[in-house]
Amino acid sequence: MPTKKFRPNEQTAYSKAPVQVKVLPGVRERLKTIDNWQNKLRQLIDKLIDEELGG
Repeated sequence: MPTKKFRPNEQTAYSKAPVQVKVLPGVRERLKTIDNWQNKLRQLIDKLIDEELGG
């Protein structure tokens, strides 16, 4: 049986459809060196949406 590689910290499961963004060369590798980068990026996205849409 395959093991789960990812477990969300939230009570609500994440969407199965990922958001994809093209970045400049080298950004992906640098981003992956940041601890907990996915959660930090999710928080920044939520903040952006709140600022732009008054969420």
